[in-house]
Amino acid sequence: MGRPLATPSEIDAIWRRESARVIATVARVVRDVGLAEDLAQDAVLIALEQWRRTGIPPNPGGWLTTTAKHRAIDLMRRDASLHEKYAQLARDLDLAGEERDIDAALDDEVGDDVLRLMFTCCHPVLSMDSRVALTLRMLGGLKTPEIARAFLVPEPTMGQRISRAKRALAEAGVPFEVPAGDELAPRLASVLEVVYLIFNEGYSATAGDDLMRPALLQEALRLGRLLAQLAPREPEVHGLLALMEIQASRREARTAPDGTPVLLADQDRSRWDRELIRRGLAALERAESVGRPVGPYYLQAAIAACHARASSAEETDWVRIAALYEALDGIASTPVVQLNRAVAVGMAFGPELGLRAVDALAAEGELDRYHLLPSVRGDLLARLGRGAEARAEFERAASMTRNARERELLLARAASA
Repeated sequence: MGRPLATPSEIDAIWRRESARVIATVARVVRDVGLAEDLAQDAVLIALEQWRRTGIPPNPGGWLTTTAKHRAIDLMRRDASLHEKYAQLARDLDLAGEERDIDAALDDEVGDDVLRLMFTCCHPVLSMDSRVALTLRMLGGLKTPEIARAFLVPEPTMGQRISRAKRALAEAGVPFEVPAGDELAPRLASVLEVVYLIFNEGYSATAGDDLMRPALLQEALRLGRLLAQLAPREPEVHGLLALMEIQASRREARTAPDGTPVLLADQDRSRWDRELIRRGLAALERAESVGRPVGPYYLQAAIAACHARASSAEETDWVRIAALYEALDGIASTPVVQLNRAVAVGMAFGPELGLRAVDALAAEGELDRYHLLPSVRGDLLARLGRGAEARAEFERAASMTRNARERELLLARAASA
């Protein structure tokens, strides 16, 4: 009995699962991320044709890698006289004689290759928008239309962004490697920032009709788990993963059946995903066990853990949360961190102190266009019994957000104030 014939949707699912490894493995040989993706895409087109007749092979990822590898060999042989880059590579690998050298190069240390691909896609030579788009394309297997929809930009715009990113990496001669020495920390920070940005856009969409974008949220979790496997001695990697796992555990409780957002204090905690919380707390312990100084992602995860460990909103340890925000403000101070610290102070020590901190932050003007500033201020004013002022703040926050669900919630809070 032969293998079941493949459908386009099955091949698409395989591509999403295997694309990072296929592209990464080929990129190490051809030393060009854009070319590696083209070769991998060629392999998928061949698979679409062949697997419909022969069925899916036992190791589809290996099949795609081998096919892309042979495409790379053909290209290098064909273009050796035209492109010195490929000619030198062909000499290095002795392609004129045998293929065993390139076979060995392609089959060795796939995990390291994927890590190299992450560092390459997140290279600082690219803008942050380009890093995010390229990471989703190369490591997530997402198609350009999907990425464009996720970030609410036209498909041609996203396509140009991805093409420019590939071209910029090639023109800058960015090496396909994991940085070492003094270069590692800032480059790792860039990788973590990209993954966290993807997660945040999935967890709280900046615009559109939906509060969350589950596909982006799940992709960020997958990338975070992958990175934790590839860089087990980096505490901030585990800190970020812990933060994302714990935050994602609240997903089902964050909206009512009609899609209306539910505030943290009002969420049904029985709907929180206990398995994700368990995984998040375990990642937090791993960050601590590495024995190296922790950073901002760890501190944010520790704050999330305070909420996860509380059986009810009333039992939340706000004093500890305020102290953790104080520590976070000391190593990674931003206006948003200071705003969150003001919230914690207001919960731990009373709304008057919280409002004082928020007003001092508002006077600096850096969050003038950030809708959560008037939202927080409205909440503190409501707790102080200053309803009319609270209503005005909630209405102002509603006018500033681009997310339809958030706007509905803020207007409802304004009405209740």
